Amino acid sequence: MSRIFVFNAHGGPETQALIERPVPEPGPGELVIEVRAAGVNPVDWKIREGHLGAKTEFPVAMGREVAGVVTAVGSDVEEYAAGDAVLGLVAPGQGGFADHAVLRAKDAVVKPEDLSYAAAATIPVAGTTAYDLTHAIELEAGDTMVVLGAGGGVGYLATQIGRVHQFNVIGIASEAKRELVESTGATFVASGAGAAEGVRVLAPDGVDLIVDLVGRQPLRDIASLAKPGRILSAPDPETAAEFGGSGRPNDPEALAKITDVMGYGVVTPLISAEFALDQAAEALAAVENGHAIGKVVIIP
Repeated sequence: MSRIFVFNAHGGPETQALIERPVPEPGPGELVIEVRAAGVNPVDWKIREGHLGAKTEFPVAMGREVAGVVTAVGSDVEEYAAGDAVLGLVAPGQGGFADHAVLRAKDAVVKPEDLSYAAAATIPVAGTTAYDLTHAIELEAGDTMVVLGAGGGVGYLATQIGRVHQFNVIGIASEAKRELVESTGATFVASGAGAAEGVRVLAPDGVDLIVDLVGRQPLRDIASLAKPGRILSAPDPETAAEFGGSGRPNDPEALAKITDVMGYGVVTPLISAEFALDQAAEALAAVENGHAIGKVVIIP
């Protein structure tokens, strides 16, 4: 048997449960892995609450990004074998907060040897999001990039990517995350009512790119500072579009590209907390309250 964390109805944490099931079998084009680490993301609780579309069949497995060791492959999978260390997105309808997870081979890559499983588990969702948002619009060294939500798991990676490319990075986050943001080489601006003025002082000629990880009013407050079409928002493409921007683009090669970068240690995640699988509810709560610094990871 194998454990998996699920929710049994749309709603709050009270709908969640850790249950047992048979170890899954891979279908065509799929892998089964023994999960060594799973990343926790805001999308996990948003799915549970029904914000991203209602599910009619319960229970629904939770968790999107994982790293682990292949235990079985589908009959038509040739690029992976049992014993391979991989990372990737779970297959549709599957979950990663589990002892075992199912991945599509096309959504997985080999884990770099020098990368820990915990770090690898932050790449499929958080890493690729940071990569997509920082690479879709071509900037030059010295251009100004603002990261709204710079103290979270994606924001921390995005600020590092910006500094690697020698952008002038301004990171907006809560005061509690000042040291974290500044550790990346970014210039810190406190979130809240004064954020727009703080950015305006630092970038009087306008901003070349806003990478938004917060959305809604905080994005509205600074959106007018961006040059036309230079807003990319992961959580709120609708607001971004009001100001000539758009949602997150999707580079089909983003997973492989950012895995290579992180494998060389050029960009590194901050893992602020690790929880056992039987503490998955606590891991979700740490992310859902909005105050998590960096990434939260579940280690089965």
